Amino acid sequence: MNAVRIPDDLLASIGAHAREAFPRECCGYLRGAEGVVNKVVRCRNAQANGDHPTHPERGAETGFVITGSELFEFARAFSSERPPLVVYHSHTNGRAYFSEVDRVNAMAGAEPAYPVQHLVVGVTADGVREHAIFAWNAATGGFDEVARFPARC
Repeated sequence: MNAVRIPDDLLASIGAHAREAFPRECCGYLRGAEGVVNKVVRCRNAQANGDHPTHPERGAETGFVITGSELFEFARAFSSERPPLVVYHSHTNGRAYFSEVDRVNAMAGAEPAYPVQHLVVGVTADGVREHAIFAWNAATGGFDEVARFPARC
């Protein structure tokens, strides 16, 4: 599977979101069409309120959750001309990887909850370190890394 294309200016916007949110994780999603992103939608990390569905004990420094009206808008956008293509969030240890918690929360039973790829931004107090994109692989039943690149912002 090919990674969706994220223009440099939008990637810089996501990096800015990760730096602004630090030491908390940031989260949001990217909309577009035909595999090309053209809009960043920032979301509030409701994990700070203990709203995480599977790991309420985690703080916003090690978890994220999109909830309420933002989750509703995300789900509703799938019927639009520019549906969500990617969910993004940051890891505050500077590493861009798809954790087991990320995998559990991306699933609805044996299938992904939403037909999106996942962008993880590794950020530290010094700034963004790297980005990686992960996509569902039905053959292996897991999320494969489909792109990795150093910080561009």
